[in-house]
Amino acid sequence: MALEKQSPEFIDVDGVSIALRRQRGNAPGLVWLGGYRSDMLGTKAQRLADWANDTGRAYVRHDYSGHGESGGEFRDGTISRWLKQSLAVFEACTSGPQILVGSSMGAWIALRMAQELGRGSESRRVAGMVLVAPAPDFTVELMEPKLKAAQKRALLEKGYFEEPSEYGPEPNVYTRALIEDGRLNRVLDGVIETHCPVTILQGMKDPDVPYTHAQKLVEHLPADDVTLSLIRDGDHRLSRPEDLDLLIRSVEEMARRVA
Repeated sequence: MALEKQSPEFIDVDGVSIALRRQRGNAPGLVWLGGYRSDMLGTKAQRLADWANDTGRAYVRHDYSGHGESGGEFRDGTISRWLKQSLAVFEACTSGPQILVGSSMGAWIALRMAQELGRGSESRRVAGMVLVAPAPDFTVELMEPKLKAAQKRALLEKGYFEEPSEYGPEPNVYTRALIEDGRLNRVLDGVIETHCPVTILQGMKDPDVPYTHAQKLVEHLPADDVTLSLIRDGDHRLSRPEDLDLLIRSVEEMARRVA
């Protein structure tokens, strides 16, 4: 049964109003982390909300600053800023073990969250991770090597460049601050220790994040139990009915494993 759209709650993070929706329920809970320019009312996030509602599972999702219903300017966003907001939501709105479900850039945020939480008293609260079309280090690994001369010039002169988006009418905007900050948040430069099982879902026809990037991520998770599922005809969104069914099955299996 589809869950009716609930009004968001808001928390303040460094003077920016961050919108979130949460469903109280059983542990392990789910924490949704969306992609670049995605919002918490997207197809995958909403399908998880419906499943959590039907199964009595706790679930929290939020919009990064400059996204969806949150405040702030999109162009002010960086991985560090969105990471801090995600950690604030995690600490304010969850208790007990949690499964981080990260899509595209959200998978990068999830991996960084695991690293940051691993340094503190909540090191064992990340019980599992499900990463969909993960794009860790995408600014460094996938963007910078392909920057054209005009884009480099725009970054230097204007501080940003734009390019058409296949996912909406508005162009994608990439700032110099985002790219420079991305270098400070790299995870594919050493061993990533999540201290939990990780499931990765990756389309082999993804035009944005090649499946070899997911394979590279696996190589950086040598200490964890990692499952990589390659969807032969899958794209970047992985939002077809069969993709959403696979996502739910993967989350169900993870929840059983870590319960």
